[in-house]
Amino acid sequence: MTHSTAQAPDPVSRHAAPPHETPAHPNRWAALAVLLIANFMNLLDVTIVNVALPSIEADLGATPEALEWVAAAYVLTFAAGLLPCGRFGDIFGRRKLFLIGLTMFTVTSAVCGFAPTIGTLIAARLAQGIGAAMMVPQVMAIVHVIFPAAEKGRVFGIFGTVASLGSVAGPIIGGALISADIAGLSWRPIFLINLPLGLLALIGTLRSVPDLPRSDRMRVDWAGMALFTLAIILLVLPLIEGRALGWPWWISALMMVSIPAAYAFWRVERHREAAGLTELLPSRLMANGRFMLGLATVTLFFAGIPGLFFILAVFFQSGFDLTPLQSGLTTAPFPIGILLASRLTSRFGERYLSARLSIGALFVACGMGLLQWAIRGTGATLETTDFIAPLAIAGFGMGNAISAMFQSVLLNVPPRDAGSGAGAMQAFQQVGAALGIALIGQIFFGSLATAQGNDLGTAETFKHAAAMAALFPMGAFTIIALVHGVRALQKPPRHGTPPSAASPSVPAPLAE
Repeated sequence: MTHSTAQAPDPVSRHAAPPHETPAHPNRWAALAVLLIANFMNLLDVTIVNVALPSIEADLGATPEALEWVAAAYVLTFAAGLLPCGRFGDIFGRRKLFLIGLTMFTVTSAVCGFAPTIGTLIAARLAQGIGAAMMVPQVMAIVHVIFPAAEKGRVFGIFGTVASLGSVAGPIIGGALISADIAGLSWRPIFLINLPLGLLALIGTLRSVPDLPRSDRMRVDWAGMALFTLAIILLVLPLIEGRALGWPWWISALMMVSIPAAYAFWRVERHREAAGLTELLPSRLMANGRFMLGLATVTLFFAGIPGLFFILAVFFQSGFDLTPLQSGLTTAPFPIGILLASRLTSRFGERYLSARLSIGALFVACGMGLLQWAIRGTGATLETTDFIAPLAIAGFGMGNAISAMFQSVLLNVPPRDAGSGAGAMQAFQQVGAALGIALIGQIFFGSLATAQGNDLGTAETFKHAAAMAALFPMGAFTIIALVHGVRALQKPPRHGTPPSAASPSVPAPLAE
């Protein structure tokens, strides 16, 4: 692997800076800290609610369907709003959209924390998802613009670390807060924790985040926004509701309708490009094979991890009676592996992106294989130490891959389209997460029902189901490793105009 990496650097590594480079902002590191706090809040909120659902059910008398919507409402509005709100940032100002989204997210977190009924909680979660959709694309877009190319490798490594830690820390923090039962509030502190974090981020934004230039010539693409939102809802909503409803025919029909909706979106964007109008997702990005491969990679990448940790929580808690806190701590080797890898890979900057992504994905796939071995080898009593090596290896691979993947998608996106590009990437990240949770959940609960029908006993039943579910992420990361391994081994073209010499009227290719 070392030999192929050294012989086949990515084309972007031969240039000192992308053609769209902008001067570094003097307060960029302080701004990054503020932006990471906001992003961490969002990631925490996506996962922390899972461990609180039984407490919410008991406290508010929620039905199973209503309880599911406590988690689903946030994911749905968040995924649907990411790309439109990313473009709003390009048009109206990224700092302004970030402040509005951050304020809305913080206020709705308070409403969630003090919700008197399950209906109020669901409505607040819908609004909270909209606030997150306004806030999150601006994080990546601002980072993309204020940092020079030489520092982006380190920045995206930090960003990837925080992203992964936020996803995995949710169950640990949530379990600790619920167990502490602060002031007798039970589950409510999992939302109220956002209040001090949000206030800190608001103050920091006003002090450190620059008010970046916006384009006065860009206009809102309302038709594209409506079609994109429709396509995302038609895809994500069935994924969220399908398993609970038993996958009726109309659920599959809704997913199929998302295809013509996506095609209509593409046609509208092409028409607006021909007319010289602002596009929600620029056609030049959709026509770029590297960018679209990056979006496909993001979707598959994030289909593997959230669903895995969802079923591991059920496996540990329902199968072997671990507490929410114990379950979260058992997964701690994963973020530790991420931290270690992020420190090691930050020195590579923008070099060898495809090779790093391939090697990282291969480590994750190997970790998933070892995780299967640990699950199948579990006896009547679960030994948490058996999961240290598999999760640490998978985390190490994640830390290697995620920074390279983010850079692959965004590195050469022009600053004027940074919000749109970041919104698209994060929208497909959420689609991938919903897809992974649906598929892995279907495999897990389907295998669980089959094993229970064969009367295998509680431990054997959960072992069988968890081992079967772990096959999907192992396969997903194997595919990513193979695809980007082939790209890493491809020789760069000998002829053609280098990106730095490209005409200003022709968008430079996106980095691998």
